[in-house]
Amino acid sequence: MVWNCTALHRILDRNYLSPAYGLEFAVGFPANLVVVLGYIFCLPKWQSCNIYLFNLAVSDMIFLCTLLRLSCLYANDESETNPVACILNRYVLHVNLYSSILFMVWLSMDRFLLIKHPTRRHLLLQRRTALVITGLSWLVVNVEVLPMISLMVQDLQSWNWSRCNDFASLHGHINTFDYSLGLTFTGYILPLLGLCYFSHQIKRLLQAQERAVQRRKALYARPLRVATSAAAMFFIMYTPYHVMRNVRIAFPQSSCSQQLCQACVEAAYTVTRPLAFLHSVINPVFYFFMGDKFRELLLSKIRKLFGKKGQPTSSENL
Repeated sequence: MVWNCTALHRILDRNYLSPAYGLEFAVGFPANLVVVLGYIFCLPKWQSCNIYLFNLAVSDMIFLCTLLRLSCLYANDESETNPVACILNRYVLHVNLYSSILFMVWLSMDRFLLIKHPTRRHLLLQRRTALVITGLSWLVVNVEVLPMISLMVQDLQSWNWSRCNDFASLHGHINTFDYSLGLTFTGYILPLLGLCYFSHQIKRLLQAQERAVQRRKALYARPLRVATSAAAMFFIMYTPYHVMRNVRIAFPQSSCSQQLCQACVEAAYTVTRPLAFLHSVINPVFYFFMGDKFRELLLSKIRKLFGKKGQPTSSENL
């Protein structure tokens, strides 16, 4: 039983978490970097949608750097020894986890309002409003995750600042299970319901316009697919993680030698973590489908860059 718990945990860290996190960084970081640079250098006029997408891309880039560090540590069977790096890593990870789905809610809201108000006269479609919503979103998410710092500090103190535990293994004066449930509800369930609501509203609006304007349905069918896909993505990726995280925290902390089930719960929770973080790799796909003319401008810029490099010189023409 002891071997099953300890050895399985190390095997999953080295042979599953390490390559999974490394692959997510290798694919997701360049993709998000292209988006960030594309928004800065290729998009002359930003709309409210672009503001949400840009903040989401920046958040994903910072988050993916934390996965690279974790991948290296797990590959070498090492744990984080720097308390500051431990706290910062876990904090950034969870801020991104809940800011991503929140920004997707605002993107779905933006697409719904754009269909309903194509002239962009609605207050929520204005860039200034989008900046205010973005700032408030960052504030809300940081307030939600802030108690985790206290938990991590207390847990590090109990281990004499020598062990960096995952959120589900933290112990402190705050009730970890109650906090995790509250974070699951406010950070995941409520935004997911928001995504489903706006997807439903877009569908209803398209159905209402179908008979009046035949072409408009085809024109606005893409926002419906994007909003529905976003809701499905977060449901599939986030649900197993949040379920297993709460089960892991609620599970009696008995020794592995007495109960093999604890090792199984820990293993199942470990398996769900890379799946939840996969959203940062998939998010760039939404940038190309939801950004107004962003895809065309970015591809045009890339063609110009490679076109200049590939053009023969005058001497070659002669």
